[in-house]
Amino acid sequence: MIVSVQAVIAAAILSLLVSLSNGAARGVEKTVTYDGRSLIINGRREIFFSGSIHYPRSVPEMWPEILQKAKQGGLNVIQTYVFWNIHEPVEGQFNFKGNYDLVKFIKMIDEAGMYVTLRIGPFIEAEWNFGGFPYWLKEKPNIEFRSYNQTFMNYMEKYSKMIIDMMKQEKLFAPQGGPIILAQIENEYNSVQGVYMDRDKGKKYVQWAAKMAVGLGAGVPWVMCKQKDAPDPVIDVCNGRHCGDTYTGPNKPNKPFLWTENWTAQYRVFGDPPSQRSAEDLAYGVARFFSKNGTLTNYYMYHGGTNFGRTTSTFVTTRYYDEAPLDEYGLQREPKWGHLRDLHSALKLCKKALFRGHAGVEQLGSGIEARLYEEPGTKICAAFLSNNHTKGSATVTFRGHEYFLPPYSISILPDCKTVVYNTQRIVSQHNTRNFIKSTVAHKNLKWEMSTEKIPVMEDLKSFAKTPRELYSFLKDRSDYAWFVTSIEVNKNDLPMKKKITPVLQVSSLGHAMVAFVNGNYSGTAHGSNVAKGFVFREPVRLKAGKNSIALLCMTLGLPNAGAYMERKYAGVESVSILGMNTGTLDLTKNGWTNQVGVNGELNEVFTQEGSQKVKWTPAKNGTSLTWYKAYFDSPEGKDPVILAMGSMAKGMMWVNGKCLGRYWVSYLSALGEPTQSEYHIPRAWIKPKDNLLVIFEETGGKPWDIEIQLVNRDTICSLISALHPAHVKSWQRHDAKIQAVADDMNPIAQLSCPKKKVVTNVEFAAFGNPYGVCGDFEYGNCTAHDSKQIVEQYCLGKSRCQIPLSASKVETYGGLCSGITKTLAVQMNCGRKT
Repeated sequence: MIVSVQAVIAAAILSLLVSLSNGAARGVEKTVTYDGRSLIINGRREIFFSGSIHYPRSVPEMWPEILQKAKQGGLNVIQTYVFWNIHEPVEGQFNFKGNYDLVKFIKMIDEAGMYVTLRIGPFIEAEWNFGGFPYWLKEKPNIEFRSYNQTFMNYMEKYSKMIIDMMKQEKLFAPQGGPIILAQIENEYNSVQGVYMDRDKGKKYVQWAAKMAVGLGAGVPWVMCKQKDAPDPVIDVCNGRHCGDTYTGPNKPNKPFLWTENWTAQYRVFGDPPSQRSAEDLAYGVARFFSKNGTLTNYYMYHGGTNFGRTTSTFVTTRYYDEAPLDEYGLQREPKWGHLRDLHSALKLCKKALFRGHAGVEQLGSGIEARLYEEPGTKICAAFLSNNHTKGSATVTFRGHEYFLPPYSISILPDCKTVVYNTQRIVSQHNTRNFIKSTVAHKNLKWEMSTEKIPVMEDLKSFAKTPRELYSFLKDRSDYAWFVTSIEVNKNDLPMKKKITPVLQVSSLGHAMVAFVNGNYSGTAHGSNVAKGFVFREPVRLKAGKNSIALLCMTLGLPNAGAYMERKYAGVESVSILGMNTGTLDLTKNGWTNQVGVNGELNEVFTQEGSQKVKWTPAKNGTSLTWYKAYFDSPEGKDPVILAMGSMAKGMMWVNGKCLGRYWVSYLSALGEPTQSEYHIPRAWIKPKDNLLVIFEETGGKPWDIEIQLVNRDTICSLISALHPAHVKSWQRHDAKIQAVADDMNPIAQLSCPKKKVVTNVEFAAFGNPYGVCGDFEYGNCTAHDSKQIVEQYCLGKSRCQIPLSASKVETYGGLCSGITKTLAVQMNCGRKT
C-alpha cells in the first residue's frame, strides 16, 4: 500500500492534536498556568479526571495494565504521593528500586499518555507508616514535626529539593516535556494547624512551606489540600466525598476549583466491617462538582493495592481501598469502573459549554434545579438537572421538555436538551469477584513447623528497669519486642484454694501482646484503631520458686496523623500479679531483659538460606509463636493469586523472602467476620517451581487449611430498564449539536468478558420485572419464558455482546406484565475458549 508524504504528515498532525486534547503529549514542552476557571496547558483549557495510584502498593509488572485500565476508564491524570520513608529508610541511604522506582512509574504514566500530579509531602498521611516520615527523623534533637521548627524545616527542604531535582534531571515536569502538571506540598494541615498557635508557628510554617516549594523551580502550579489560608500562588483544594456541596471554593477568585481526594470508599482497619461507596453516589458527587465550576476531580483511590511488608499505619489492613474502581488486584470493579467511565464521556461532551458558557441556575422545584453553562448568541449549552432529594423521584419541565429524575440524581444534557447520562441509571455492566482454589499450587503441598523459643531473662542481653517504650525501642525495625522478667515465689505466697489462681495484669498503651508464664502460653490482648491501649488480665499458674514472665509486645504500624507525631508512644505501662496471699505484686520496675524482634525474624527463616538455620518438623495442631513453611508451584493460568488465611489467627507472611504483609483474621468486626481474609501474592514474586511460603503465627492456627487461590471477575451482569438512557457512546458532539451515532437509541445491555475469555454459560436471564444485584438476582412476578434462550443467542461463545431491551416482547404476556417498567437482568460466566 502506497501512502503519500502529505497523508503521513496530516496523520501525524491529527495524532498530535488528539493527544493534546485527550491527554499528555509526550516530549512536548508544556506551559501550565491557571485562572479562576481552570488549569491551562499550552493555552488550552481542559477538564481533568484523575486517579490516585501509588507505586509502592503494587509491583512494576502490574503498572502497565493498571495504567491502561485507568486510561480506558477515562482518566487523563494519575496522582501519587512520594513516600519518604521507603526511599530513605536510613539517613543518607536511598532506595528507588523495584516497586519503589518512582521515576519508572512516572515515565510509564507518560507513555500511557496521561498527566501526573506529584504529592511530595513530605507528610502524606495516606494510612502509611508514620505518615511517610522515616523513623530516624524523630530522633533528631529538638525536632517538632510540621511546625515552624528549624530542624524539621531543614530536613523537609533537603528532602523536597532532592525529589524535585530528581524529577527535573529526568525532565519529568511539563515545561520540560514531561507529564507532571501539578505538585503538592504538605497535606491537610488545617486539621492540626490550630494546635501550633505558640508564636504563630502553624501559620508561619504554612507560609514557609509554600514559599519553599514554589522556590524549588518545578515550573508547575503547587496545591495544598484543605488549606484555606494557602499563600499565593499555591492553590487551596478540596478533599472529601462531596466537594460540590462542602467546598466553598478557593481563597482567591483567580484560583480554580480542584478536588484532590474524592474518596471512592474508605480505607479499613482491622476490626472494621466492609467499607462501601456506591457508583451512583460517586457519580453524583462528580457531576455536582463539575456543575458548580469544578474542572478536576481525583479519585482517591482509583487503585488501592496492597500494603506490603510493614508499611501500614496503626491497625490499617494489608489490603488498601479494595472498593476502588480497580480492586486490590487491578481487576475492574463493576459497575463502579464503567459507570465512572461513562460519566467522564458525558462530561467531555459538555466541555465546550463548560468553558465558553456563562454559568446560571434555574430552580425547577423544591430541591430540584438546573445548572447551566450557555454561550449567549450561540447554540452552545450544557445543563445539569439535579434532584437533590434522597428519596423522591421527580418529573420536571425544562425548556419545554419533560424529564424524569430519579431520587438523588443528576441528568447531564450536553446540548441542554438530550439526556446522555443519569448518575442513578447505571448502563454499564456489573460483576462479582470469585476465589477459586488452585489445583497446581496444592499438589504436594506439605507444611512443616518450627516453634519460636520462649526466652527467659538470661537469654536476652539488653536490660532495663522497666519494659521499654515500644516506638523508641523498636525504631521501626520490627513489630515485635520481648520483655522478660522473673520472680521468686514462696509456697505461702500462693493461694491455698485450688479454685483460686493468680492473675497476670498488664496495662498497655498498645498495640498488642502475647504473654507467657514459665514458657506456657497465657493469652493475648490488643487495642484497636480507636483506642490503642488495652488491659490484659488472665489467670496464670505460678510455682514455688523461680517463675519467668515473658511478654511479646507488638506494634501494628506507627501513627500517620495528628499533631506532635514525634511525641507519640506505645507499650507497657504497668505489670502486676493479682490474687497473691501477700497482696498485689507490682512487677513494673522488677527489671526486664529485652530484645527487638523474634529469633526467626532475626535469622530470616522466611528466606531459603535462613530457613536452614532452624529445625523443621511436620506441622501439627496450631501452637503459639510458630513458623510454618511449605513449597508450592506457580498456580495455573494468569489470574491474580491470593492466600486464603481463614484458618489462622494473626501474624505475617512471606513468599520467596518477600513480605506480603500482616494478617489478622481472628480480629472480627461487629458482623462476626474478619476484616480481611485474603492476601495478595503478586504473580511477579512467584517462580515456576518450588516457591517458599512462610507464615509466622502468633497465637495458633491450622496451616493445612490455608488455600492458595486464583481471583477473577468472570461473573458479569447487566440490569437495565426502559427508564435507562442509551449508552453515552451512542452520542457525539458535532459543533454545537449532539447527534445520535448508534442505530438503536433504546436501552441495551452491553457486556464484555475479561480479555481472552468468552461467555461460557448464562446463569440468569429475565425480561420482565426481575430484581436484586449481580450474584443475587431474583425473578419477579413477570418473566418472559424465552429470556434465557434469547440471551444465549446474543452472547454465548462471544467475548462481548449487546442485548436490546426490545429483544423480548414482554408486553404480549399481559396479566401480571401489564403496567410494569420493562427490565432486563442478566448474569453470565466467562471462561477460556475450549
